[in-house]
Amino acid sequence: MPTTESKKSLFKKLIAIILGFGPGIFAIGYTIGTGSVTSMIVAGSKFGMQLLWVLLLSCIFSGILMFAYGNYALITGETALFGFKKHLKFGKALAILIIIGITFGQWNSLMGILGISANIIFEILVVNFEGLIPYKYETVLATATIIIVIFYLLMLVGKYTFFEKILVIFVTLMGLSFILSLCFVQPLSVDVIKGLIPTIPEVPGGKMLVAAFVGTTMASATFLSRPLFVKGKGWTIKNLKQQKKDSITAAVLIFIISATIMAVACGALFHEGKIVTQVLDMANTLEPVAGKWAVSIFFFGALSAGLSSIFPCLLIAPLLIADYQSGTLDTTSRQFRIITAIACLVALIGPAFGANPIEIQILSQVFNVFVLPIVVLAIILMLSSKKVMKEYKTSLGVYIGLYAALFFSLIISYNGVLALLEYF
Repeated sequence: MPTTESKKSLFKKLIAIILGFGPGIFAIGYTIGTGSVTSMIVAGSKFGMQLLWVLLLSCIFSGILMFAYGNYALITGETALFGFKKHLKFGKALAILIIIGITFGQWNSLMGILGISANIIFEILVVNFEGLIPYKYETVLATATIIIVIFYLLMLVGKYTFFEKILVIFVTLMGLSFILSLCFVQPLSVDVIKGLIPTIPEVPGGKMLVAAFVGTTMASATFLSRPLFVKGKGWTIKNLKQQKKDSITAAVLIFIISATIMAVACGALFHEGKIVTQVLDMANTLEPVAGKWAVSIFFFGALSAGLSSIFPCLLIAPLLIADYQSGTLDTTSRQFRIITAIACLVALIGPAFGANPIEIQILSQVFNVFVLPIVVLAIILMLSSKKVMKEYKTSLGVYIGLYAALFFSLIISYNGVLALLEYF
């Protein structure tokens, strides 16, 4: 029988492991937000596990790109956009294009994240205060405003370690919530195996979801911000092994958590023929299968996912601009405060107009795929340059992975164009 003392020390070790997680925690924060949760739930409810292969490929390529961008930062001491501007022929224009593309996608995503998070809180409040039902719009808007103001004030604290610790808490709660939900509704193992065979659902919205999947899992923001977070952590060329381990851990966790969400939706909704189109659908469709307790856990996970994404989405524009200007981020600067304040106002547009946050979220993920080929190509060019990398040589395996990621991103971008043409 383990003693109380040994239980305590085990718990302390577990907390130390969780809090010791490196810059990869930001990768999970960027990747698994309500955008990812929404895409996984909608896909799981519509197509079961059919798109699991897209998720697996996206996570493999994400791990390779995180590793490549992290290594570039540790070896050269430079951040990504600053390096592109300095070393590539059309680097300045390329960097500006990347900043505009990623900021557009992330700020759109922020609207959906805030809308879904506020809607989830509204649904939780309605369980206890039914009188709020006629005032849905006002309650959702007020909740969204309170959330974004709190996060803006937290941003002003402006320390890397502070952001990292808050993200660790949200990501841990999110992962545990979704894994607990999976215990209530298990998908069939045959669905999981079939999901690893590459197929695109030949139905309206199938292409859109494939693009959204890649847009949320292979998020350009994750790779471009990695050098800044690696530097923020205080890592140097001595931490190359740690950086590699951190990239792999982040990619594996992204796959496990995302696949778990899809599996919950598949097990609870797909075989019942129920499809998610509104935030409330997530609860209403899960409740008969999983009971109120499981729904509460799932909602808590979805809310944690949303809150864990607000920080990275607010940070992205000032991060990229600081990266372009000097390669260092000053979170106490006037520029940082103004840009994050604009992002907060943009985030409130969706809730203010009462837009369907699930549609906004999926569309914003699709827009993310168009910058992806440029981001992959740029790091290939940087790693191939002897002038930049000096004596360090990138292994053949990493190059094969990067060229495969480039090919994959081009196919998905083309697929995204077709999806948007179908939608509009």
